[in-house]
Amino acid sequence: MDCYLLVDFGSTFTKLTLVSKNKAEIIAKSKSYTTVETSVIEGYEKAKSEMFRDLSFEDINIVKTLCCSSAGGGLKIVTIGITPSYTVEATKRVVMGAGGRIVGSFSYYLTDEDVEEIKKINHDIILLSGGTEGGNKSYILKNAQKLAQHKVEKPVIVAGNSYARDEVEAIFKEYGLKAVYTENIMPDTDKINPYVAKEVIREIFMALIIRAKGMDLVAENIGEILMPTPTAVLKAASLLSLGTQETKGLGELMVVDVGGATTDIHSISDPIVDRTYKQDGLEETVEKRTVEGDLGMRYSAVGVYQSASERLLSQPNAEERCIKRFAQTSYLPESEDEKKFDELIASECVSIAVKRHAGTTRRGYMNGQDITIQNGKDLRNIKYIVGTGGVIINSVNYKNIISSCIIEEKNKLTPKNPGVLIDKRYILSAMGLLSTVDSELALKIMLENINA
Repeated sequence: MDCYLLVDFGSTFTKLTLVSKNKAEIIAKSKSYTTVETSVIEGYEKAKSEMFRDLSFEDINIVKTLCCSSAGGGLKIVTIGITPSYTVEATKRVVMGAGGRIVGSFSYYLTDEDVEEIKKINHDIILLSGGTEGGNKSYILKNAQKLAQHKVEKPVIVAGNSYARDEVEAIFKEYGLKAVYTENIMPDTDKINPYVAKEVIREIFMALIIRAKGMDLVAENIGEILMPTPTAVLKAASLLSLGTQETKGLGELMVVDVGGATTDIHSISDPIVDRTYKQDGLEETVEKRTVEGDLGMRYSAVGVYQSASERLLSQPNAEERCIKRFAQTSYLPESEDEKKFDELIASECVSIAVKRHAGTTRRGYMNGQDITIQNGKDLRNIKYIVGTGGVIINSVNYKNIISSCIIEEKNKLTPKNPGVLIDKRYILSAMGLLSTVDSELALKIMLENINA
């Protein structure tokens, strides 16, 4: 039987999914702890041995192995722009769409203190932007000069006003800094151009970051690392939503992924529902990903408490219980009361993260008329919300957790009446990988396995 082996080297677990090429079904799944301290190959081999314990190697012919990774905390990026609401926001969207994680964000002119702070941050890449095409050059030049003078060692992606490129390149060459140059991510006011920069980030991820994390042997012995895990999930969400030429997708949808440290939201939808609204701020895209680093089940449990609604705050000893989960990240609840409290934390993660992901409206006045001004993405027409992540897929009350974001709130453009689905077999990242070689097969498997 010809099969694809799909591997996700996660921060905690290495997950394997074996898919039949001809039968269009999942043959087996397994996982093992990701052994980043020694060699990720060890965790992979253990998971593979477990997978084939009940299978015969003689019956399985693995025609291709595809991998993604978020081991070691994933791809950590520092962003630099001009104004927080425009070029800095554009850098954030590029990073999120590329499957990265923002660990520092800076605007306007960098100070010496800013650059020293950047050097102390555990990051992989710096994304430097600033200025529309033919517009302001001073910020990107001054900031390039600051980075060069302080001899920042990590690679820099320059994605700002291309009219300043020659001068930026000369600055970096003078100081011997590594830099990659790509298209301006904000070529015009309110316009975002994320696609080329996202591909550059992916290439750097594969060429530099993977090897730096001791995963250089993976490509040689297992299979190519194609992308960061969040990118694989976003690709799967897009395929499930839009479908293929042969098979119709589910339509506009959102994926909520609650983890131990973060809550990720992916939406695939038209960003503008009501064309009479006046758009404000940077334009939105059909594919959008946001990551909330203060919302998670364990590492960020205290962050959840600090942002929570009364339904969690009113629970007995709520703060102490959240602190316990932060202090004991391997904690597994045993009593029904503690399991329900975990589900309540997850509900808060979903509710808060979706509100942050969604746009807002406000009343305004223009040309003698009252108008509605939209900022951010309109999610009211989302047809389905797909839940994933350990706390969701392992809960019998997963519908309540996922549905916690379906609440009418004035001036918030959150989902109004979506269906609720669950990625019960945890296959989204695997299907994102599979879509790179056979999108029809990946879509068919998702349609059969992701349901209510």
